[in-house]
Amino acid sequence: MASRFYLLQSYGERRNEGARMDQTMKLKPVLPVLSLVSALFLGVAPSTANAEGTIAGTDISNTASVTFDVEGTTLTQSSNTVTITVDETLDVAVVLQSPQIAVAPADTDRVLVFTVTNTGNGVEDYTLTVDNTDATDDFDPVAATPSIYFDSDNSGDLSPGDEPYVPGTNDPSLNPDETITVLVANDIPAGLNNGDIGRSSLVATANTGSGAPGTVIAGAGTNSVDAVVGSSGATASVAGEYVVSDVAIDFQKSATILDPFGGDQPVPGATITYRITLEVTGTGTATGLVVTDPIPANTTFVAGSITLNGIGLSDQDDGDAGRYNDAATPAEVIVVVGDIAAADGLQAVEFAVLID
Repeated sequence: MASRFYLLQSYGERRNEGARMDQTMKLKPVLPVLSLVSALFLGVAPSTANAEGTIAGTDISNTASVTFDVEGTTLTQSSNTVTITVDETLDVAVVLQSPQIAVAPADTDRVLVFTVTNTGNGVEDYTLTVDNTDATDDFDPVAATPSIYFDSDNSGDLSPGDEPYVPGTNDPSLNPDETITVLVANDIPAGLNNGDIGRSSLVATANTGSGAPGTVIAGAGTNSVDAVVGSSGATASVAGEYVVSDVAIDFQKSATILDPFGGDQPVPGATITYRITLEVTGTGTATGLVVTDPIPANTTFVAGSITLNGIGLSDQDDGDAGRYNDAATPAEVIVVVGDIAAADGLQAVEFAVLID
């Protein structure tokens, strides 16, 4: 079974009459061949969205007053109070978190990662579906059984602890601005050609209703206010993409620690040596392979520590395969591995940082 890794967000549940909430990164081998610049340390930032203004069910009240004189006496009189209750706006956003995923024919359970955010202004339940019928791609992925999961254990990958989604049973219920991460698992058909593209979309639709923006659903919103379909039509979808490749990269990252006392405790002053190993599988060649690794916060790069297959590389951009790019934010180590095939064997990149 092919593998994958992503940084996932938590899954929360909410109900209309209140709220209840039940709220690493795993490195797994196979990734797209030419995407290691971003994929080695894919820091997927949590999606943020601004809920549509004032929370549904909020009362907006206003009382006018008038002041006047009667025979030298100033009197003030208040009008009746006008109260308007804010309707619920039904909106949702779906965002793809995965890069293009390299696959082989007959792969199973290849996962795409999405986030779903309630961009409306009331608590809302959503129905999730998978749509693999993109007429513009080369093949249709086949939805696995089950095909949609929540990352219940926050493992960063599809694992036994993840909760399968069952429509109508555990539809995600989200507060305004709340985001969940959803895994979509697909099988890849056999008999495909190298370079073929297949797309799979996650669709999220508000259970209260959807349709043309501005459509009013009387009494169906939070706290029985009217619900109004927002600009998204209360449904949203986005497609992830698979590419059939005769090349894949198996890689892992590890770290060893040497503290100032000769032990292996991560205390200030300890040195962390990172080791990244890469190996090509398949019959093709990975061309232009580049490893990029950001320097972690609260650490300082150890000058002269970059190596490729045990050979020291300079920190400067002077023509060899490695360099320390302190102009980036955060600073980063870059190593150009180049073109490699399975026959080239294991490639290893190392560098060190000091814990501040």
